[in-house]
Amino acid sequence: MKRVFALVDCENFYASCERVFDPSLRNRPVAVLSNNDGCIIARSEEVKQAGVPMGAPVFKWDEELEAMGAEVLSSNYTLYGDMSRRVHSILEEDVLELERYSIDEAFLTLPALERGELQKLAERIRRKVLQYIGVPIRIGIGSTKTLAKVADENAKAKKRAGWGKGTYVCPPEPKLEELLQCVPVGDVWGIGSAHEEKLRGKGVATAASFRALPDPWIRSEMTVVGLRTAWELRGRSCLDLELVRPDRKTLVRSRSFGERVETKPNLREALAKHAQRAAEMLREEGLVAKGIKVFITTKRFGDPPYYSNGVAGSLGEHTARTAPFVRASPTP
Repeated sequence: MKRVFALVDCENFYASCERVFDPSLRNRPVAVLSNNDGCIIARSEEVKQAGVPMGAPVFKWDEELEAMGAEVLSSNYTLYGDMSRRVHSILEEDVLELERYSIDEAFLTLPALERGELQKLAERIRRKVLQYIGVPIRIGIGSTKTLAKVADENAKAKKRAGWGKGTYVCPPEPKLEELLQCVPVGDVWGIGSAHEEKLRGKGVATAASFRALPDPWIRSEMTVVGLRTAWELRGRSCLDLELVRPDRKTLVRSRSFGERVETKPNLREALAKHAQRAAEMLREEGLVAKGIKVFITTKRFGDPPYYSNGVAGSLGEHTARTAPFVRASPTP
């Protein structure tokens, strides 16, 4: 059976989950904070439109958040994980296959219907998730995963401009070429900042001009990964769904602090929260661990002193329970 790819993206996921859990938040701006309540890691649309950036230290935006009447909340990863599983269970009812790409994103495969029928199917899935779970989603559909990403970004732009409800299906050629001419090359999934700089130096500014480059040049300058991206933009599927995660030997929990940490009690408190979240991530993926390593480093800019260190701790047995992780977390 011929198929197409869809990317489902939960909108402002953490903030949306909080609104489902507490309906009084539905008409209020919402900001969700990191584990140590230092940085803003999720924003409702109102907070985004006010210019509050992702990852911003909350103390720098206190006045703006208070002025707009925003509710500022500590993160609740247990709630977010549960809501993610509920969304995925609803999606599985209407698709051929599903890849859980992240807590708020999933790749799907759908039958290769006519564009109008795919649009109707996407709208039906969007309404179903909103009705059953209460979380708004966007759906972008294309003949490849990379084009589904392009479609999702287009759906986001159109919705913000008031032109749609968050679904978009990539058109066939030559309309697809027109669409890709509007996509900056740096926004293409799989093209990092180093390759973007190289491409712009060559005069390549859009996804359309990138996919038109000769294959030998792309492979030589961007390896086979870049070549696959170009093929995907041309409609040749090279990236299948990852239905089963590969075996993992490590799991990393990495975060930056909103401000400089200068006392050991504050460091231990933050470390305990990170250890708790690492244990939750293990349980979400059905994994266990027997050891824990802690690394810490200062940023290599600003005033000295600079510091970098790491230390390992043993859990005694394979586990994913929170308490052993917190007890075993050593302070570098």
